Amino acid sequence: MPEISQQNRPGHDSGQPSGKAVLVVDDEAIIRDLCSKALKGYRVLHAGNGEEALRIFQGEEIDVILTDVMMPRMGGIELLKRLKELEPTLVVIVMTGFAEKDVILNALKADADDFITKPLNLLQLKTAVDKALVKKALKEEIANLKSMDRFKSNFLSLISHKFRTPITAISLFLQNLANGVYDPDDPMYRKYLRLTYDEACYLERLVADLLAFSQAIDDGSGLKLEPCNPAGIISQLLQMSKEAADKPGVEIDLDLEPLPPVLLDREKLTFAIRQIIENAFKFSGETGRVAVSLKVLDETFRITVEDKGVGIAREDLPKVFEKFFQVDSARTGQIRGFGLGLYYAREFVRLHGGTIAIESEPGKGTRVSVAVPLRKA
Repeated sequence: MPEISQQNRPGHDSGQPSGKAVLVVDDEAIIRDLCSKALKGYRVLHAGNGEEALRIFQGEEIDVILTDVMMPRMGGIELLKRLKELEPTLVVIVMTGFAEKDVILNALKADADDFITKPLNLLQLKTAVDKALVKKALKEEIANLKSMDRFKSNFLSLISHKFRTPITAISLFLQNLANGVYDPDDPMYRKYLRLTYDEACYLERLVADLLAFSQAIDDGSGLKLEPCNPAGIISQLLQMSKEAADKPGVEIDLDLEPLPPVLLDREKLTFAIRQIIENAFKFSGETGRVAVSLKVLDETFRITVEDKGVGIAREDLPKVFEKFFQVDSARTGQIRGFGLGLYYAREFVRLHGGTIAIESEPGKGTRVSVAVPLRKA
């Protein structure tokens, strides 16, 4: 377990930012203790070497890292490189008793954010950490702006591609109809008319999805909690599901445990569960079964959606929550939709303090589980 200085836990009345975590990495315990004393008001964690620091970093929310250069098992420069690979916006301050140019140059090449010389000046140390937090906030803001720019560019390109296919099909049919190519008495006429209608319906769904995703992208607010009945939300989604209506041969198996009203953001949780249910039917065959259950476990309620559809390849499972990723089991390149449903489903579940997990095997189906803490109304 990481060593945490008790006097520096969140909420300590020192006028400093509460809850910010600083990881001090040094093989000398006395140095770690001195840093803890200087950083009152922060949550201070300790590591005796780079390997231990990496383990702590991967299991904790760390804001700033103070690391020595010379340490056993993994030195500070190697640790710095590894950390920046994991989180480029992380702020790392290098502590060193060496004034050699090579040490400083290597640290700068590895993207060190600041330097503190030994023996430590505790006031300088505290000031450096305060400045580092400001720098981290700026780095994150810049990274978010760049990410949003890339996202908008990719989204516009995706929209153009997704809309082009149905619009082209509808346009060609109408052109041929206007030019007298189709005879209303020809059986192919009704076939093409039906295909055109299906494309128009798909276009309508694309517009609805686009509006939903636009709201999700622009909604920077937190949760708007209100008393909700999760079982009622699930039942309503199944009744309104277009994908379910298109596959009457797929059996629905419901197992909804009675649950008193709980505090939820109705819109966000409904959005998340809708994506999961729609995918279950979308990737099922014309016949099969979709099982939806709601269970109360300890202090959480769990919604599970399981289908017997095409499943997801093992190599694709880690990608299913990425923006714009779409499972294409048949490798056709013609999967419809924007590939954003599961991304925002996970974001909204996380906002509730919950988790979402997917298990799947090609040819055997997919199981999605959503666990949300119980907030009784």
